[in-house]
Amino acid sequence: MDNIVEALKHIEVSNTTYDEWLIIGMALKAEGYDVSVWDEWSKNDSRYKTGECERKWRSFNGSSNPTAGGTIIKIAKDSGWEPRGGFLEWDDIIEYDGDGMIYDPKSEKKPTEQLITYLETLFKDDEYVGYVTNDVWKDSEGKWKPDKGQYDRTAKELIDLLKKYPDDIGAVVGDWKDECGAWIRFNPVDASGVKNENITRFTYALVEFDTIPVSEQDAIYRKYELPIACLVHSAGKSLHAIVKVDASDYEEYRKRVEYLYGFLEKKGLKIDTANRNPSRLSRMPGVTRNGVLQTLVDSNIGRLNWNEWVDFTEGINDQLPSFEFMDVPLANPPAVPPELIKGIVRVGHKMLISGSSKAGKSFLLMELAVALSEGIKWLGFQCKKSKVLYINLEIDRPSFINRFIEIYKAMKLQPKHSHDIAIWNLRGEAMPLDKLVPILVRRIKNQGFDAVIIDPIYKVITGDENNASQMGAFSNQFDKICKEAGVSAIYSHHHSKGAQGFKKAMDRASGSGVFARDPDAQLDMIQLETTDEFMAQYADVQTATAWRLESSLREFSNFKPVNFWFEYPLHRVDDKGILLKHYADGDPKANLEKSGKRTQTPESRKDEFDAAFDINKQDDNTCLVSVLAEYLGVTDRTIRKRVTEFEDDYINNHGVISIRKSEVE
Repeated sequence: MDNIVEALKHIEVSNTTYDEWLIIGMALKAEGYDVSVWDEWSKNDSRYKTGECERKWRSFNGSSNPTAGGTIIKIAKDSGWEPRGGFLEWDDIIEYDGDGMIYDPKSEKKPTEQLITYLETLFKDDEYVGYVTNDVWKDSEGKWKPDKGQYDRTAKELIDLLKKYPDDIGAVVGDWKDECGAWIRFNPVDASGVKNENITRFTYALVEFDTIPVSEQDAIYRKYELPIACLVHSAGKSLHAIVKVDASDYEEYRKRVEYLYGFLEKKGLKIDTANRNPSRLSRMPGVTRNGVLQTLVDSNIGRLNWNEWVDFTEGINDQLPSFEFMDVPLANPPAVPPELIKGIVRVGHKMLISGSSKAGKSFLLMELAVALSEGIKWLGFQCKKSKVLYINLEIDRPSFINRFIEIYKAMKLQPKHSHDIAIWNLRGEAMPLDKLVPILVRRIKNQGFDAVIIDPIYKVITGDENNASQMGAFSNQFDKICKEAGVSAIYSHHHSKGAQGFKKAMDRASGSGVFARDPDAQLDMIQLETTDEFMAQYADVQTATAWRLESSLREFSNFKPVNFWFEYPLHRVDDKGILLKHYADGDPKANLEKSGKRTQTPESRKDEFDAAFDINKQDDNTCLVSVLAEYLGVTDRTIRKRVTEFEDDYINNHGVISIRKSEVE
């Protein structure tokens, strides 16, 4: 735990946000530190208030996903700290340079209680335990070596005696020589010997290496999530890990130990291979060695069992859920997440807002942040009162904050809950999203956020936006945000170039179609065609622009398109229906209305028909006559006449229009 204090010294409290300050306090409490450690560190900031640390400390009651000391290590490393000896990543190769941190194992249990826990963890009541205390001898180099020792007492017999003599472990297992300590076998024996053939259950294997500091050994065991039943400090240079290999016989035991040692050796660790036998002795917890206690550091850590650990190491099932059979959830349905925006998106889901450049997307997202924080309507849709993080990747900080000020003024809204909008200004600091997400999740997890707004995503995009597989991988990062932080991910993206009115709403965003098909809710902003005369007559603000919001929703039915004005800095819903009959830029119906039937040429009619068919065709490249008629605002008879006119390209088969085969080929 000294690592954590050392890391804390390298974090400037004055540079932390309020939420980071809270996270560090939670982590310190979770690791067993006193509030005074947090308080002393906090005093180095001008924001420090006497007694505040203690008040907050009392409110940290833990959670199912507690913030731990690793969070402090990560914040320190992000601030430039390089720990002595280093900290491990999954693919790290271990190299020891002889320098390391002091390891001071602590246990609240008495020596006898530690041994009781060890026995209860590894043995059944009626299983015989082999151990060595005073049955030792010296080799030619003067080192003490264990002999056969005792092996005729059951785990229950030993546990009962340890409870009877809670302060005298020697009265139970016998006195030992302090200069060499004592040993115990981690697999049960048959009470007739201590060789491999005397082992009755091949459940555990010993992992030991002493070529790196003990503190790093501890970190490695936990990093690689070995299924450790007991972890014992040898009172020397090593930690003995009693690992669950769960073998059915000696042959399977041998193979599994070989796999276990091989895995660790590939990570650069020099494993003591002499420990591979199932009858091997390990250090007995609760006794002393050269005045230092052989300590039971931890029990039942890492993966639950051998199979789960192998899946984890091979990347098979470690991050994937199990199969679920429908009778269980039907009998006890899970709670549905609350709606973040009524009828559009739920908490924990993804939402994309797409629109042309300079469409005011950022203003619209800022208005959404305000609506969420205050629990009011946004474009006519009720928002859940929420805490939201706005990640600003594009606008300089003063301008960004000024926009919020202008929005509050224009809304004539006195901000009552502006503290529920957190802003993260990353202009000039942006990094690829796959690098940003772990940092983001760490900062917001368990902090009460309901939504994260990322504006815009082109600043953090990875890969070619026109490559579907690369964009699929990119979009998975939003799933990580939602799943790991429990928030909605809301992000904006721009349209492709050119007029977009002839496209479906989900096809207007630039790049691969993955952008529109991945989120649970896609809202698309498209500008409406208006004349100067119309704007002069109907627009309240002459610099305003007219827009339409269309939807593609996974969780809810698509809503009726919403028309609105963008009157800097606000988007105002057209509740009078003034914009109802206006078309989007590039919509074929707008061209039809402009040209009129009598002035259309065969070429313009063909272009219009082609565009309408392309927009409305089904997956099988067909479209109903009635659908085209409704779309173009003409009769079914007119559509049939058009098909006849363009018979070289189209066929009408009982009201179903398709492309002639030669055209498809």
